[in-house]
Amino acid sequence: MVALVLRVMLALAAIPLMLSIAYNVVNPVSTLMLLRWVEGKRVERVWTPIEQMSPALVRTVIASEDASFCSHWGVDLDEMRAAIDKADELDDARGASTIPMQIAKNLFLWPGRALIRKAFEIPLALWLDLVVSKRRLIEIYLNIAEWGPNGEFGVEAGARRAFGIPAARVDARQAALLAVMLPNPRRRDAGNPSAGVERLASRLQARVPREGPELTACLGPLR
Repeated sequence: MVALVLRVMLALAAIPLMLSIAYNVVNPVSTLMLLRWVEGKRVERVWTPIEQMSPALVRTVIASEDASFCSHWGVDLDEMRAAIDKADELDDARGASTIPMQIAKNLFLWPGRALIRKAFEIPLALWLDLVVSKRRLIEIYLNIAEWGPNGEFGVEAGARRAFGIPAARVDARQAALLAVMLPNPRRRDAGNPSAGVERLASRLQARVPREGPELTACLGPLR
């Protein structure tokens, strides 16, 4: 019986490891998208290659979500230590979550604010960063992130909902508005921003040029 349980556990652990490799060529869907489909709720997602996204949008999202994306190996230990120092619990600090960690959560884990999730999220992020290129990782992230209150996933759906344009035509200001939606896409609206969202977007837009080309140095040509 113990041997059977161990085999089952190993098989379950192998699933995300194998899927991670497959996602180099297979376009994934998130667990939240799957849940909405099962519940019969609306899901809008049009997979968009990174070559068809606005370079300003790619740079701005990286600046907002994970400015060290090109230099870490999936987990930013310095940011995590700083976040722990500032927060009561590790998961209270969004700044500790890199883009690979958010991908791991969105593809393989569950929403919520439990430390046990981090125990799975961190090794999965390291594995994703090892077996998937940085360019593909950001492409996946931009296509699975939730970007609206009614089942809009991915930047194409987000840009069309907010501005009525494709992701390829998003300018620097629109990119900043979309990026600051990500922590709370059901309450923040890039198309009809509150004063607070406008302020966040202005600060982010001003910061992006200062971060320099290192933000996307690992991605190669964007357009």
